[in-house]
Amino acid sequence: MEKEYLKQTGRIFDIQRFSIHDGPGIRTIVFLKGCALRCKWCCNPESQSYEIQTMIQNGNEKIIGRDVTVEEVMDEVRKDMPHYRRSQGGLTLSGGESLLQPQFASCLLQAAKDLGLNTALESTGFASYETIRDMILPWLDLYLMDIKHVDRAKHKLFTGQSNELILENAKKIAGSGQKLIIRVPVIPTFNDTPSEILEIAQFARSLKGVKQLHLLPYHRLGQDKYDGLGREYTLEHIEPPSNEHMEMLAGVARTTGLHVQVGG
Repeated sequence: MEKEYLKQTGRIFDIQRFSIHDGPGIRTIVFLKGCALRCKWCCNPESQSYEIQTMIQNGNEKIIGRDVTVEEVMDEVRKDMPHYRRSQGGLTLSGGESLLQPQFASCLLQAAKDLGLNTALESTGFASYETIRDMILPWLDLYLMDIKHVDRAKHKLFTGQSNELILENAKKIAGSGQKLIIRVPVIPTFNDTPSEILEIAQFARSLKGVKQLHLLPYHRLGQDKYDGLGREYTLEHIEPPSNEHMEMLAGVARTTGLHVQVGG
């Protein structure tokens, strides 16, 4: 009898195979469409709107977003089963923010677990904790959670949302016993000072069971997508941080006792 959850539909904008980031081993990353945040540095601006969009890329129109079933996604995921087994890899959900499509995300994770795969979620945690607890955590091996800033006003200025729900959910997720790694996109003018990184690291260190912190340096790889969507990229004057600066910030964060790495 066919498993009903395989018929669940959702909206994605990309599937990336053979990734060695965003979780252990070789992974397939499924990018879900839609996000509640509007981070000024977002490298996937096409992920923010849930609507299917047209983006100009290399002078050609490209349709961004498609509706698929869980079964269709898993057909792609299954292509790399030998690589997952050898590397202890699996499926990672990203976005956008997967929690805006909780039923679809839950069914994808459940399908991956039924195949014996490692599961990971890259997420800001911007949803009710009940949704995360009941629909995501039962099927999840690793939560990769972005903590962008501990200051409420600055977080809202650069992302469009306050960080209260995010920080509260981080505490609850960690308290549940879920394996949790905190990741910080390091953005000049936003959070790249030693004092700001130390505050975030201290918060991460306060979370039950959290031992790892990833510092992800700002880059401009998504800038052309803003032009393709007819949007302004407001951080074009920002230079990516140097390797030396990132290592200095990592050293500051390590004073909390966390294992800190640059990159994810």
